[in-house]
Amino acid sequence: MNAINVLEKAGGGSEWAVEASGLVKTFGGNRAVDGVSLNVRAGSIYGVLGPNGAGKTTTIRMLATLLKPDGGSARIFGHDVIRESQIVRQLIGVTGQYASVDESLSATENLIIFSRLLGLGRAESRRKAAELLEEFGLTEAAKRPLKNFSGGMRRRLDLAASLIAQPPLIFLDEPTTGLDPRTRAQMWETIRRLVNTGSTVLLTTQYLDEADQLADRIAVIDRGTVVAEGTVDELKGSVGSSSLHLRVQDQTATGEARRIVERVLQATSSVSSEAGKITAPMADADRVTDLLVALRESGIRLAEISVQKPTLDEVFLTITGRGAQEEPAPDKQASTRNQEVAL
Repeated sequence: MNAINVLEKAGGGSEWAVEASGLVKTFGGNRAVDGVSLNVRAGSIYGVLGPNGAGKTTTIRMLATLLKPDGGSARIFGHDVIRESQIVRQLIGVTGQYASVDESLSATENLIIFSRLLGLGRAESRRKAAELLEEFGLTEAAKRPLKNFSGGMRRRLDLAASLIAQPPLIFLDEPTTGLDPRTRAQMWETIRRLVNTGSTVLLTTQYLDEADQLADRIAVIDRGTVVAEGTVDELKGSVGSSSLHLRVQDQTATGEARRIVERVLQATSSVSSEAGKITAPMADADRVTDLLVALRESGIRLAEISVQKPTLDEVFLTITGRGAQEEPAPDKQASTRNQEVAL
């Protein structure tokens, strides 16, 4: 029985695609993953967000049976990643940070080889390769050797290879690293399409906008530990309310406008104003209408108004004390890099 035939029997009916509890992985004296727990609902996009060296890739490799955990447990569609590793491997597709394709071969030849390794016959392998090349916009380059491909084309081919068996769970480890904005947007659309057709995606990234755009839920990992988890809105809400931004047409009216804002929004010390611009926290959106009425009744005209939610950047800075793409401390950074190269 080939890998594709096994999928329906092994993965159907489970509410959770991933159930991980207290995963630990140590390399020498470095505890790269320190008690990570994740629950990923089937049919969703789950984002794992963190800076370089946070433990994202090591976590993925344990879930994908490529590394044995030193502690904790994990199940994929109910199957233990250690005791039932052969079944788990037939339920997943893995796309790493670097393309796993052969640059001396053409795109078609690469996909046929992967298909044959998964148990497909020659004719079926060719049909599958043609379908995937069309799906990922690579048909015109099908016969070209990969050494002539751009980085974005290689990433798309690598993702195509991971989908040959149509796995119900796909691990994407920083799939858009190094891609230009246009190719990144194309990859995002592909990921959404995969989920719409029934797959589950666990996505690691250090790009805050990518997590914001794609993920149904997000786990923030820092120094091998999950430091926050929830929907995008829940994470943003955890660091504060939305803020209201106003700019008055007549700067001499700034003081009066600020007093009205403080009274209507019931905020005082947290309201700031400068050169006609006023910023205030907005816990209750219903009061904005009252504020606009009060400003109009006082003869104060606005040049612009906007409401801004906290960003994932602010979430990350608040939770970890540093930006998402900042490196860990030098000693931690060096040991983590060495561990990932060794993997």
